[in-house]
Parts: sequence; structure tokens; C-alpha cells
Amino acid sequence: MAFRSHYFNLCCFFAMIILFGSCSAQLSSYYYAKTCPKALYIIKTAVLGAVAKESRMGASLLRLHFHDCFVNGCDASVLLDDDDASNFTGEKSAAPNANSLRGFEVIDSIKSKLEAACPGVVSCADILAVAARDSVSTLGGPTWTVELGRRDSTTASFSNANTDLASPLMNLDELISVFSKKGFTEKEMVALSGSHTTGKARCLVFRNRIYNETNIDSEFAKSIQSNCPSSGGGDNLSPLDDGSPVIFDNSYFKNLVNNKGLLHSDQALFNGGSMDSQVATYSENPITFYVDFANAMVKMGNLSVLTGTDGEIRTNCRKVN
Repeated sequence: MAFRSHYFNLCCFFAMIILFGSCSAQLSSYYYAKTCPKALYIIKTAVLGAVAKESRMGASLLRLHFHDCFVNGCDASVLLDDDDASNFTGEKSAAPNANSLRGFEVIDSIKSKLEAACPGVVSCADILAVAARDSVSTLGGPTWTVELGRRDSTTASFSNANTDLASPLMNLDELISVFSKKGFTEKEMVALSGSHTTGKARCLVFRNRIYNETNIDSEFAKSIQSNCPSSGGGDNLSPLDDGSPVIFDNSYFKNLVNNKGLLHSDQALFNGGSMDSQVATYSENPITFYVDFANAMVKMGNLSVLTGTDGEIRTNCRKVN
């Protein structure tokens, strides 16, 4: 009987390996409880300090997590620098990221503090996921439990970064397609788009909208034109949410209902199409938006993660070990 029991347990053990890659391959909210108990505190303290220093940084850290997860999963590939010596081109110079993504130095600082506290334990991918959550809550938005245990990729994809990320010029059908390919429903797409309730965008990505599109409030367009001339000033910034530029709330959806979406892709969510009712719901019910956004962020944070023995724990988030 003892032999049979041992044989049965051994079979279960190998079955788990076949199914999950390793016995520790599942994410867990307690992943660092013993190996780095101060990890979450270190990350949150750093995020609080960074946002206090520059309120826009909260949106930037949230965006880093988005742009990481939508390209080959949440594996910190977005953080890798180009390496001329090995002829490696990362994702930072891809069109959606170049001169646009920010917050790398904040992640570097957090990683440095974690390496001092518990060397080689906390992944860069987990830092991105937790920093995004803490940024949202710091700006007044919802919070959620971040499952941990992601590992870092040893490569990145410049080409996928150019094809897999949503563009500010997309229409509704194109947005639905981009999010659907990552497994998101149309409702989840609208909820995640609510991240544009904080942060800023460059003139060059919304210039055509404020000068040439008709589904835009004329007074709103005129006010934005003062900082975004018809030519030049492409890097001038305007808030994505004209109602409350920094705070994470549902003002973004109220803007859309009033034709005050800054980006073409924003207003596409409320333009006589299938998502109008969902946008209206979020504009009237902030709690509903918060709940749906938090759930969608948990789902996004689980996209194609590396666990177990896959990938590595980078010592420096900018380069492979």
C-alpha cells in the first residue's frame, strides 16, 4: 500500500509538471512572503515618492505595464535596452514607444532597492505589475490584488511592439480587434481604456482630431489648439482627461459623452457605435468602472506570464543577466 501511495503521488507530481511546467508555476499573492517580505512595501513607497515628485509619473508607470503585457505578455520585455554589441533591438524604439514611454528610471530605482533587500528574488515584471496598481490607487483610483511570481524574458520583440499595441488613430472596430486578440471582451476594452483618465498625450497624435474632426466639442477643440498649433509643437502636451487631468476617476467617460475625447481612439468608443451604452454606464457609475477596471487589470497582468523555470530574474531590468 505504501508503494502504491508513493507511486500515485509521484504520478501526480509529474502530471503537474506536464500541465504547468513546474510545481511552482502558478502566480500567488503571497509569492514573496518569505523570500522578500518587504517587497510590496518597497515598491509602494517608491511609487508614492515618484508620484509626489511628478503627478504624471503615475500614468507613465501604468502605461509601462500596459505596453509590456500587450507585447508577448507581462515579462518586462519593454524594459530591455537595445544592445549594439549583440545586434539586439528592444521594444523601446518601436513606433508606439519611442520618445513616449516614461518611468524607466523609477523602475531602475525600485529594482536597486529590492536587490539590496533581497538579491535576485523580485522580477522586473512583478515590479511593473505592482507599480501600476500602486500608481492607480495613489491617484485616487481602485486597488486590486496583484498575483506575483512572474519571471523576466530574455528577449524582446521590436516587430510585435509595432503591431500589437493600440494606436491613438484607431477606430472602434480596430480597437476591438486589438483587444480581442489578447482575449479581452469589448466591455473590458472600454474599462481598460479608462486608464486615459490620467496622463498626457503629445500634440502630434491628436493634432488632426482637434483641427479636422467633426465629432468634437468646438470650445474644447479651440482650448487645446492654443497648445497644439496646426504645425510644429508636436511634443507639446495636453491632458488626456480635460475634466480632472491627474485624478483617476470616471471623468474620462463623461468627456466622451460630451465629445471631449482628446484622441481619435478615445472618441471612437462613443460615436454612435456599439460601445456607447457602456461608456454612458461608466460616466454615470464610477464604482462600476472601478470594479470592472480592477478585474480587467488582473486579467491583463496574467497575459502569457513566464513562471517556474521559464525566463529569469534580471539583476538589471534593462538587460538580461
